[in-house]
Amino acid sequence: MSDIQTYITAHCCIASKKVYRNGMLLLNDETGSDTAHFLLSAYKYFNVDYPKFYKMDNLCKLGFLAAELLLKERRVAEEYSPETVGIVLSNANSSLDADINYFQTVKNIPSPAQFVYTLPNIVIGEISIRHRCKGENAFFVSDRFDPDFMQFYVQDLLDRRRINACISGWVECLGEEYKAVVYLVENRPGKEALPFNSDHIHQIYEIANGEING
Repeated sequence: MSDIQTYITAHCCIASKKVYRNGMLLLNDETGSDTAHFLLSAYKYFNVDYPKFYKMDNLCKLGFLAAELLLKERRVAEEYSPETVGIVLSNANSSLDADINYFQTVKNIPSPAQFVYTLPNIVIGEISIRHRCKGENAFFVSDRFDPDFMQFYVQDLLDRRRINACISGWVECLGEEYKAVVYLVENRPGKEALPFNSDHIHQIYEIANGEING
């Protein structure tokens, strides 16, 4: 049993050409755009200003956008010491989407000079740079979304005072299938905060599945 009461104080979901923040639909792109075009469209729609976005692969763009919108009304590095803000993410396919796309581009004409950010840890790196998060971080690769493990791991970091706040969630992209479910965990309550547990993590995940609204 945790000795620290923790809360999910904000969450963001991106899936199926839709963007939700705290359960509210912010964007519904009804065009026939593919993953890459949707992510670029969302980047422009939300007026994000981060030039390195264009160099990222789709996985990194997805995670970066989700974190950007998650923290849109927050400045965690000003509210906490940067060393106490962590990032813990997971997915199932690692950088497979970028690898497949790269192999397609060099199929006929070798192009070793082509470069994109392809590793899952780059996702964490870019979020850390953007929001000055310098605490514990990890990107786990598992065969499925596992709210129990994520709750246990993040709660343990908070219980041991390794961090005071954490950006956590699932960021997955493979072809036209993509899903980002990220949430901010803190050891103090906020407006409409949810107790941090696996049930509420799963509830937020279902928003991205389109099964519930908020």
